[in-house]
Amino acid sequence: MSNRSRAPHRRPTSCWRASSAKPDQDRIAKRHCYARAGIPLHLLIDREKSQFSLFGKPHREEYTEVHLAAFGEPLALPAPFDFELDTKPFL
Repeated sequence: MSNRSRAPHRRPTSCWRASSAKPDQDRIAKRHCYARAGIPLHLLIDREKSQFSLFGKPHREEYTEVHLAAFGEPLALPAPFDFELDTKPFL
């Protein structure tokens, strides 16, 4: 048997998702699932609305914070990322 140590199971820090052919499922159902799983950040790239939605601070089945940015506008990402996302390439 191998003596290699295994990394502990870690929960994802964030989920980055582009809207699909079922945008309502992406905007609502999946957001609730990610919040329920305790994923701290969920970034939805919504092509239909031409905007980014950054959800944070999950509580039960919902996020208690949301930050929106239209394509072309910067979006500040919190820790552990701590940088401003340039969304101009999505125009």
